[in-house]
Amino acid sequence: MDTTDRIAFSNSIRLSAGQWSCLALFMAAFVLIAPRFWNQVEDFAIEPNYRIPHELSQDYWLFERYAGLAAQKYDRLILGDSVVWGEYVTREETLSRYLNHSSGQPEWYGNLGIGAAHPLALSGLIVHYASSIANKDVVLHCNPLWLSSPKTDLQDEKFTDFNHPRLVPQFFPRIPSYHKEEVSHRLGVLVEQRFDFNKWTNHLQQAYYDRTDIPGWTLEHPYVNPVAPLTRGLPPSDNTRRYLPEPWNKRGLTKTDFAWVAMETSLQWPAFQRAVETLQRRGNRVFVLVGPLNEHMMTPASLERYQKVKATIKAWLVNRKIAHLVPEALPSEHYADASHPLAAGYEAIARQVIAAHK
Repeated sequence: MDTTDRIAFSNSIRLSAGQWSCLALFMAAFVLIAPRFWNQVEDFAIEPNYRIPHELSQDYWLFERYAGLAAQKYDRLILGDSVVWGEYVTREETLSRYLNHSSGQPEWYGNLGIGAAHPLALSGLIVHYASSIANKDVVLHCNPLWLSSPKTDLQDEKFTDFNHPRLVPQFFPRIPSYHKEEVSHRLGVLVEQRFDFNKWTNHLQQAYYDRTDIPGWTLEHPYVNPVAPLTRGLPPSDNTRRYLPEPWNKRGLTKTDFAWVAMETSLQWPAFQRAVETLQRRGNRVFVLVGPLNEHMMTPASLERYQKVKATIKAWLVNRKIAHLVPEALPSEHYADASHPLAAGYEAIARQVIAAHK
């Protein structure tokens, strides 16, 4: 018999039009239902003084879910970077914990700090993953250290390995430090920000598959059941110090001549302004805490330039009638580095915030 007569078609499965339709309906239902179903089966309880585990700081699905629960649980929320999160302290020594203690309300303030959430990232986090924060009292931390150099302001094209690239604007405004990223990746980020299914799959990668894609994880673990990681649950709230709680001068740090960027050309400063405006559009009552940075660590010339930066920030807050606090620098021994307080520093700041944020 001729070969062409023997092989009429390949061994692949052939589906009819009706079968293709059923498959499409099944996939559409799975994409819509799976993320919602996961919320019901994944145990996520907010412990006292909860903060997101540091290793999951890029799990934006988890942040979105936590923000929704926190908005229901707490009267006031604190948003910001690692200064709010608390790099050198346990969760019992964070700003939010001392605010709760100073106010006499054990669960009044919720800690929504995320490590390395510079203003460009923080603005994206608020826009795409914090829509549940509406009609709330919000303390928004402004860390001027992100304006201390072209590198931290993301103006340096040579510095491309920065934190939270999936939160920054993908196309406009142009970010020099992000210019090498492929268009296809940027489009993928835009899709993830807008569709729950993509947020959910990233959550699985971040929380259960060692922050790698699932196919890649299975190649590295060929003899492990790929479903097994999903059974271990979320890690508990982070209660560790990432670094030893020592004053900056005992850690070998010295005075630094920070190269402050011009406010009118900064990328981070307008991003912070957008973060404030987004929160206000959602009916939130925003209170901005500026710093306080470790001015003891600045050279005289750097400190003089910083005073102008701080004055510009304060003037904008005053002109917009935004409640705020620009505290004086803490005692030198209350800082671990240029911007992170130690426990005693957080306690001192909390008392000032409580007095100003009534």
